Amino acid sequence: MAELNLKAKIRKAEEKPKILREEGIIPAVVYGHKIKNISLSVDQKSFKQVFAKSGESALIDLEIEKEKKLRKVLIKEAQTDPVSGEYLHIDFYEVKMTEKITAEVPLEFRGVSPAVKDSAGVLVKNIDKLEVSCFPQDLPRAIPVSISALKTFEDAIHVQDLEIPDKVEILAVHPSDVVASVTPPRSEEEIAALEEKVEEKVEEVEGVKKEEPQDGEAAPSPADGEKEKKKDEK
Repeated sequence: MAELNLKAKIRKAEEKPKILREEGIIPAVVYGHKIKNISLSVDQKSFKQVFAKSGESALIDLEIEKEKKLRKVLIKEAQTDPVSGEYLHIDFYEVKMTEKITAEVPLEFRGVSPAVKDSAGVLVKNIDKLEVSCFPQDLPRAIPVSISALKTFEDAIHVQDLEIPDKVEILAVHPSDVVASVTPPRSEEEIAALEEKVEEKVEEVEGVKKEEPQDGEAAPSPADGEKEKKKDEK
């Protein structure tokens, strides 16, 4: 992959994050092991272009104004607005090329599964990323997973089946953990049973609604119930 470069400016204390965002600028910070935190600002459009290629597992050359040396960083966290999707804040983690790092690397599923194509099965991805440890220069952008090996519903791809670079160590999973498999399609009987359950739930909800008092009608109180009971006894 070609080197990724991103420019950043030093963010002054008086610069308000809200105003920066309105101007298309993202507040950010860079930090690292034994590295002093620096408040930054980056262009929203430029960041989107770089992040689309890097994700959180590719090194970026961060060019900070007035600094002669580029900083090697990873995007540690990218906060987004849940409504607009615009980026609100970025955390850059500066790495040292002589120190190992821990990062999450996405799995890239490739190919076509015969069990899906020919038997209408459903691909199940149990794991979609792996935590790894390695030197920054050895960090893979993604780990490929060929699903063409899933020919039947009994087949499965395990962690030990993946092609992991020699200089990369996989963490937090067991070699026998299942990465992906294919489940058979639901039978007509199973689909019918599910539809019946849905209908039962709908009927239960409708029944509850019918028992609720109408607008302007007070619900009977426990005291009213006692009065009616006494009348019946008399």
